[in-house]
Amino acid sequence: MSKYAGEEVLVVPRALLDEIGSFEGIRTEGLEAAVARLLDPGNHFFMDRVAAEEDPSHKQLIPYCVFRCGDRILHYTRGKSGGESRLHAKISVGVGGHVNPVDTGGGRTGADAYHAAVTREIEEELELPEDHGHRIIALLNDDSNPVGRVHLGIVHLIDLKSDAVASREDALTDMGFMALEDLNGKCFESLETWSRFCIRYLAETTAV
Repeated sequence: MSKYAGEEVLVVPRALLDEIGSFEGIRTEGLEAAVARLLDPGNHFFMDRVAAEEDPSHKQLIPYCVFRCGDRILHYTRGKSGGESRLHAKISVGVGGHVNPVDTGGGRTGADAYHAAVTREIEEELELPEDHGHRIIALLNDDSNPVGRVHLGIVHLIDLKSDAVASREDALTDMGFMALEDLNGKCFESLETWSRFCIRYLAETTAV
């Protein structure tokens, strides 16, 4: 039996991404309008994860949260207890996961349910030193590999005043902060694909 058996995840039809405008890597153009369409309750629904993982005609929406303290970025290594075996042993700068039906509690729908999922995922995975806000800075798509073909990232940036961050999950190992310059340099090849896109974008832009 699949480890994903019984789990439902939020998806959008690949056709919706095509309507918004297909892209590879990071997209910031028309971001607010694109996110609004993705989070419109009429454009997404819950799907069995086992089926979704093998169905590139749908994209699973994934909040991908990057934490920054000054000029340093939080990173960790994905351990074997993590949910996505295809990403094990890769360095990641993204914290987050799937949107599930539990996030619709209290009658939440659309953007409200999505942002509840963001908060839930952060609280499940990290111990943070302070209250935090998060802002969406980009969409992320990578159809070059099997994982990317069935997922669509919504990239959030969280600025922290303190680096006293700890992992709550065994799957997030060797956690710490590293200079953006080093992540974009000597450690770049060890990053998972989505993290490479985010680090390269942050290194090349002064807009965030």
